Amino acid sequence: MTINILDEIKRDYVRDLAMHGGRTDGRAMDAFRPISVEPGVITSAEGSARVKLGKSQVIAGIKLGVGSPFPDRPKEGVLSTNAEFLPLASPSFESGPPSELSIELARVVDRGIRSANAVDIASLLIDEDTEGKSKVWAVYIDLYVLDHDGNLQDAAGLAAMSAILNVQMPKYEDGKLTLEEKTGPLPSQATAVSCTFGKIGNAILVDPSYEEEVSLDARITMATIPGHICACQKTGMGSFKLEEIDSCMQIALKKGDELRALLKQ
Repeated sequence: MTINILDEIKRDYVRDLAMHGGRTDGRAMDAFRPISVEPGVITSAEGSARVKLGKSQVIAGIKLGVGSPFPDRPKEGVLSTNAEFLPLASPSFESGPPSELSIELARVVDRGIRSANAVDIASLLIDEDTEGKSKVWAVYIDLYVLDHDGNLQDAAGLAAMSAILNVQMPKYEDGKLTLEEKTGPLPSQATAVSCTFGKIGNAILVDPSYEEEVSLDARITMATIPGHICACQKTGMGSFKLEEIDSCMQIALKKGDELRALLKQ
């Protein structure tokens, strides 16, 4: 992903403002932009959702299939998460094979889901024959970035979780998969959401916008379930002090409750 020359020109202004406790959109340092969550936006998918976080917009779609488990996990289902940065989402996105940023986004979202058992892969075993060969459900989560204005991590994570909660399992009987018949929700043990923090100098801010992202020294994303941090991912050359990490954890837990409330609406 390339950075526009205008972003570089504005970088010093954004950094100076942040280090004096301000943000270009007037938000408090611990405030998210407006968020909307719309489940069930793709009728051809088993589960889907669209999330708008400020001007960032991500759609998540989930498809289910029947297949073989991984050899080292013979009785667990398969979970795969993929992210695609559509060129229409930002002038900095290019068509072609997955970029490092799209791979990173998919891994961050996947890590939060797995660590929380938001998809309970241990419950996705269908059957096992006399030779010990298993059939399991395979869950494919596809993330599509439609508009990029920063903090795709939280937008994509929220879209993925909403889509998971939106899934209706198709019927599988006598070796036949019937997509038109539904049997119930996708097994899940917890609802995971994430909160991303950016650091500029000594300033820590929640939900960095795009112009803030290109000005960051470091970024950290914390995935939470009620009362617990379940996953964490840091990027950037800068560092966070121990007391900053502790503060971020407390904010992430609080914001996590607020984000989960949006999924229930």
